Amino acid sequence: MLTFIPVMTLRRGLTLTCLGAAVLGSPLIASAQTMAAPASHTSSMARRIAYSAKPETLDQRINSLHAALKITPTQEADWAKVAEVMRRNDSDMRKLVADREARVPHDLSAVDDLKTYQSFTQAHVDGLKDLVVSFETLYAAMPDDQKILADHVFAKYGRARVAIHGPTRAHS
Repeated sequence: MLTFIPVMTLRRGLTLTCLGAAVLGSPLIASAQTMAAPASHTSSMARRIAYSAKPETLDQRINSLHAALKITPTQEADWAKVAEVMRRNDSDMRKLVADREARVPHDLSAVDDLKTYQSFTQAHVDGLKDLVVSFETLYAAMPDDQKILADHVFAKYGRARVAIHGPTRAHS
């Protein structure tokens, strides 16, 4: 497995945002690291294949989280706001991916590539901020047993992500 310093830096910097965004966000968010790899090492087709191999679409993820969190009819309005943020985050990430794909790989300088990392990172942060606000409202309305369930859903996802991608390591 090839590891590039900028990707490791990105992984280290985005560990928490990727966890939160991928749990309640878009499958594209989790694939941003793949998109950020230098084009000479990861072809456009390989990135598309990696994305298409994701087990869930955004709507499937929204539906599976709805079921896993046992959203009640009285919580539907708050859940709808969470789902709306997830869809907006997905749209924002798709735009970034499309912009990245539209650029001719050999036209990207090292500075351009770092700016691409920065734009993905900023999209993660901005999207996660919105997601936290909408999810906090939903979480606050949950009874204690449902909060425990939500905590478990998030913790379980974090362990699964580490099993797939390995622990985040500091790069020296």
